[in-house]
Amino acid sequence: MHIDEKVLRGIIEDIVKKYTNASTDLISNAKSASDNEEKSRDVDLIEKGVAQKGTRKDEVVIAVAAAFGKYQVKTMTGIPHGEVLKEIMAGIEEEGLVPRVVRILRTSDVSILANDGAKLSGSGIGIGLQSKGTTVIHQKDLFPLTNLELFPQAPLLERKHYRMIGKNAAKYAKGESPKPVPQLNDQMVRPKYQAIAAMLHIKETKHVRFNAKPVDLEVSFR
Repeated sequence: MHIDEKVLRGIIEDIVKKYTNASTDLISNAKSASDNEEKSRDVDLIEKGVAQKGTRKDEVVIAVAAAFGKYQVKTMTGIPHGEVLKEIMAGIEEEGLVPRVVRILRTSDVSILANDGAKLSGSGIGIGLQSKGTTVIHQKDLFPLTNLELFPQAPLLERKHYRMIGKNAAKYAKGESPKPVPQLNDQMVRPKYQAIAAMLHIKETKHVRFNAKPVDLEVSFR
């Protein structure tokens, strides 16, 4: 089968142009959104002091990143942070366990966030949550880059997935072995969202304080 080189080059250029423009639009939208973050915030995360290791075996810690709900208020696909927390917390509560929210300030790496949260959790199970929406379920005695479940493609996470993540984390805390949360797969997500993901991660990392202690948060939905 003969392939016309000019036609092939044209197809490739069209694809690159399409996703370059999409990334540019996403960055522009994100910058505009940042100007209205206070107006669109749907949750207040009130600092209650340095977080200590929990003693309750029925708790699951949700460890949010430095900018979550404070300097950023939505995931990279526009889900408000308050709604994300509501879904995760509801999933945990549906399994009869108690959610506890802490802010990790020493890192913006989602695996380390989750591992720190797990070590603070009375049950030994934690959920790491970046501002852009990336999520991990972790266990305290695992290495930071080893985890129970990883959800790296934030653009494919919907509200229902966050609730299922909460439920599964609670099931692990109860000693169960739940089926992994089903994940969508889209090979074009990375090129489409890579630029915006990088920008949001840089924005989050600006608020990291390497030697800072974790902070307990009181959640107040607006």
